[in-house]
Amino acid sequence: MDNKWNGKNALWMLLYLVLYLAGTAITCFTGAIHPVMFVCYQIVAGILLSGIVIKAFDRMKVPGAALVFSAGGILLYFLLDDASVWHCVPFLVIGILAEIVRAAAKYTWTGDVISTAIMTFSTFGMYGQIWLNRDFTYSEAIEEMSAEYAETLMICSPAWAFPVVIIVGVAASVLVANMTARIFRLRSKQG
Repeated sequence: MDNKWNGKNALWMLLYLVLYLAGTAITCFTGAIHPVMFVCYQIVAGILLSGIVIKAFDRMKVPGAALVFSAGGILLYFLLDDASVWHCVPFLVIGILAEIVRAAAKYTWTGDVISTAIMTFSTFGMYGQIWLNRDFTYSEAIEEMSAEYAETLMICSPAWAFPVVIIVGVAASVLVANMTARIFRLRSKQG
């Protein structure tokens, strides 16, 4: 557990960033498998990203780790020429919220777990539109996939599914963070 930024920690953070972005991309690719997977992005992200994020937060007990994840995600969107308000703002918001929670909790295990759950909302700009911008989501799904995919997506995403996906995704994140702590014997959990 380090409480300062240095070259070694910056390299570790870069590794965690690459893994986090790869996990976020894998989460997004699952939506192509079936519309239900698109609806369940938050759950998939909770499972795929939490171990990576909690390991990074366990290592880095300083401000900035969450913002590195967010900045990396935003930069990736720009590099892929897919930057939009719907994609970038959620990344910025989750990074800021996670930093606030970690600092308020004084970089303790509880603050890191809550911040880890927050950081799993990296795909919110994509799946949140299912419920918050339905017409756009439907037209994009038809354009990118098919009319059948779009119809199934709308059927699989009733209004009640939104809070269920969020709650199950956060629960998955907390569970994976604690499993990661047990498997890797994270220092924060022990202390």
